[in-house]
Amino acid sequence: MSTLAFKAQRLWVMTLLVFGRTEPAIEQLRGMQRQWPHDFYVLSSLGHLYLQVGKRAAARELLQHATEAHPDNAHGWFNWGFVLEEDGEIERARDCFLRATELSPLLDRAWYGLGLTYIRLNQLDLAVQALKRNTQLQPMSPYGWYQLARVHLDRQEPQEVQNIIRHLKGFEPKVAAQLERETGFKVPAAL
Repeated sequence: MSTLAFKAQRLWVMTLLVFGRTEPAIEQLRGMQRQWPHDFYVLSSLGHLYLQVGKRAAARELLQHATEAHPDNAHGWFNWGFVLEEDGEIERARDCFLRATELSPLLDRAWYGLGLTYIRLNQLDLAVQALKRNTQLQPMSPYGWYQLARVHLDRQEPQEVQNIIRHLKGFEPKVAAQLERETGFKVPAAL
């Protein structure tokens, strides 16, 4: 099959998804999988759609196959780690997120996932490192900041928590207010 045929089919999948036609998109991807059984786009897209429609076992198989077929693709490792983390396989998920950050040090989502796995493994020093890297790469996303504040709270570092709340007040006041409620700290906004 030609590259043009692949691109046309990929465009059709995207069009179907734009219009909320998940099942026809899955059928299209299944056809593409028969033609290109090891293609990363096909494997990861079909795996993602299977997750959406509740076919978890099939999704896991495809996402694992994507990492085996494309061991140098950081996004594949992130996707596989995400599913493993959701399924409670924390150490395996951590290893996947680590591999993703090794392959692509700028993949902020992998650093966030890595931080979450370290939290669940009670490795708080490593969680701080991973979440700090995530917030450096995504400074305007509240998720990494929120988790980092929670880790600092667990480590009994109230000044760090207050600094994060103050920082969040500058661009995510709702998340800052949530942290104030959860921690009991009332932090004035930065001047």
